[in-house]
Amino acid sequence: MELSIINLPVVILVVGLGLVGLVSGTYVALRGTNIVRDRLDQYVHTPDVKGSPVDLGNGLFFHRIRSSFNVTFSILNNEEMQRKLIAANWQISPGEFLFIRMGAAFLGFLLSSIAFGSLIPAVGIAVLAYTLPGLFLFQAIQKRQKQFQDQLIDLLTLIRGSVEAGYSFLQAINVVINQMTAPASDELRQVRREVELGLPLNRALNNMAQRMDNDDFYLVVTAVNINMQVGGNLSQILGVVIDTIRNRIYLFSEIRSLTSYARFASYLLTLLPFFTIVIFSFMNPLYFERLFEPGITRFILIYAAISLVIGNTLMRLISKINV
Repeated sequence: MELSIINLPVVILVVGLGLVGLVSGTYVALRGTNIVRDRLDQYVHTPDVKGSPVDLGNGLFFHRIRSSFNVTFSILNNEEMQRKLIAANWQISPGEFLFIRMGAAFLGFLLSSIAFGSLIPAVGIAVLAYTLPGLFLFQAIQKRQKQFQDQLIDLLTLIRGSVEAGYSFLQAINVVINQMTAPASDELRQVRREVELGLPLNRALNNMAQRMDNDDFYLVVTAVNINMQVGGNLSQILGVVIDTIRNRIYLFSEIRSLTSYARFASYLLTLLPFFTIVIFSFMNPLYFERLFEPGITRFILIYAAISLVIGNTLMRLISKINV
């Protein structure tokens, strides 16, 4: 199927809208501020006023544009995506993230159409471009959660020491905020703001646990919540939790080292067909035309896709061991 049979005015219009969405979304992602943080700051503290009057005017102008955009496309927002963006510390809204994905897809479709002159590789690259922001988001969440995991022992040790010195749990959180770096300090600062706005401490800690999605921190939150309900020596409880987490981390590291080959093989075997398609498309844009012709070739393509998904799932299940 050649690109010449497509309604070119429609394609040009759609691609133009996609480019506008990509440019505006990228700018918002680079310039924007955390939506939840902005709303909390209105009630918790007054932000510092810096910069020249021109800078403040430009910031207010773009803030109004962004606010209008988010209000207009508020139907695109959902709680799950918002939680993921906050967990990744991406300073954009779900609607803006969706427009970035759409803009990337349309830009990939345009460039591949010009490069290949065929619809099939253009659609494939557009789908890949639409998927990439989601992969980047997933990687950002995983990276931030891994950083938090690396800080967890130091965080708990600092809280335990502060509690032993006579501080309350909230005062110990303030010590961690002042002494540690992100993401631990940012997450606990978010907990403090939620408590200052009237949210119970256990709810604020549960929200943080959901953002970080860390089994060890779930254990900490459970221990703290039980201590607030029934009382007891919080310092001693935290000491037991710290020892338990240390042992879990050691065991988990051993398991990851033993299953690293299976995880690497699952990634390689899954991505290899897509790399092959891209390379052959560059060499011969019409190479895969026959796969989409009526007949048994379509069943071969469907069988290959299903086998790829099943194989990747089985390899990941084999290498996944819960600790």
